[in-house]
Amino acid sequence: MLADADYPVSQDAARRARLLAGAAITLGRLGDVIDPLAARFTDAGHELYLVGGSVRDAVLGRLGTDLDFTTDARPEQVQELLRGWAEAQWDTGIAFGTISAAKSGQQIEITTYRADNYDRVSRNPEVAYGSELEADLVRRDFTVNAMAVRVGPHPEFTDPFNGLDALVAGVLDTPGTPQESFADDPLRMLRAARFVSQLGFAVAPRVRAAMTDMAEQITRITAERVRVELDKTLLGEHPGEGIDLLVDSGLAEFVLPEVPAMRLEIDEHHQHKDVYAHSLTVLQQAVDLEHADPEHESPDLVLRWAALLHDIGKPATRKHEAAGGVSFHHHEVVGAKMVRKRLRTLRHSNQVVNDVAQLVFLHLRFHGYGRGEWTDSAVRRYVTDAGPLLGRLHKLVRADSTTRNKRRAAMLQATYDDLEQRVARITAEEDLARVRPDLDGNAIMELLGVPAGPVVGKAWKHLKELRLEHGPLSRNDAEAALLTWAQEQGLARE
Repeated sequence: MLADADYPVSQDAARRARLLAGAAITLGRLGDVIDPLAARFTDAGHELYLVGGSVRDAVLGRLGTDLDFTTDARPEQVQELLRGWAEAQWDTGIAFGTISAAKSGQQIEITTYRADNYDRVSRNPEVAYGSELEADLVRRDFTVNAMAVRVGPHPEFTDPFNGLDALVAGVLDTPGTPQESFADDPLRMLRAARFVSQLGFAVAPRVRAAMTDMAEQITRITAERVRVELDKTLLGEHPGEGIDLLVDSGLAEFVLPEVPAMRLEIDEHHQHKDVYAHSLTVLQQAVDLEHADPEHESPDLVLRWAALLHDIGKPATRKHEAAGGVSFHHHEVVGAKMVRKRLRTLRHSNQVVNDVAQLVFLHLRFHGYGRGEWTDSAVRRYVTDAGPLLGRLHKLVRADSTTRNKRRAAMLQATYDDLEQRVARITAEEDLARVRPDLDGNAIMELLGVPAGPVVGKAWKHLKELRLEHGPLSRNDAEAALLTWAQEQGLARE
């Protein structure tokens, strides 16, 4: 037991037994992979333990296809023991004592016991191999990840830091002091937020205090690694809780400062404590809409980033009106620019940056729909501007309705239902997903007698605008419209 644990140790022995029995059943289903692997190590005189997140997830009944092991065998010995058994193996992590392999659909990582030292300037350890399991477990991030199961003919559960009690309590705590753990690797503070999101756990008070005191240490971590943890936090089942931990601890000030900046901004409807709380509500409602979508297969990173960041332009556009109240005019334009800057800083791909920024830019467009006054032309432009993001835009706009006025909420949803129905009707009639001018480039060149070049591009854009404004044109009408435009541009053939 930890001497200064900040949470009560569970005394529910029956529940512990049930969890362990469930884990045994889960691992038993993988006997065709685990048992032969364990036999190889046992026969060679080595220990082999399933460890870390694999044990945690087996206990929780959510074990996937990744199996993490630790052993007293050195990497070169592990490679030899895997030879002839694994379907494939690779050594990209050998510098850190890890050998990876694939077998029967399972991704396997086997790491030699570690007893690393950290320089506490970067997060890179000075790799040192250990000889004992407990010394390896104490260097892990959280107690729920510091459990191990010896595999083989005589399985044995090892839990020197009461990780099972922490798991039952739903608490994240560290095997040693959090100050030592986070000083060794500040990324563990972001991992805490990620596990809060993924597992629905809370952090122990001493862990929260250390995160708050040591938040600035996160600047030692590269943007790429920060991005990975933030993405995983957003993709969890409880992303708002993970983000809230980052904000409350002060970590967000260093990795996502635009989010805590929203705490002071009252939203235009005056229905939420602040824009920050509103944004977390929108994020959760976007998650709920994902789950309600019959075509939903996996969490949507782009939608979740857009939901969290859709209002980050409000602090910069806040204005107190003379008649009272607060406005945030054009915050979607400012917000889209801020999104691009932040996501590029986090080293996101251009695709993610562009998609999230476009959703933020478009999220207010619907509010001009009124009671359905948009012309078909306006609907076409809405669909065309959204492009392949239309389904996500539908979810974002619906999630952005957080009013507590039930009548107003019902009206907004009914209005958006109407817009979606019009989109579906016009799309079916006109194939809006592939809006193109009624004349292609070759027809334009032939009719105007011009070679490929800027003139053709300008003509193409003009015809597309006509297509959006009026819908499909006949060939004769399109040619007449192009000739009229060309004459106005001084391009008509003589």
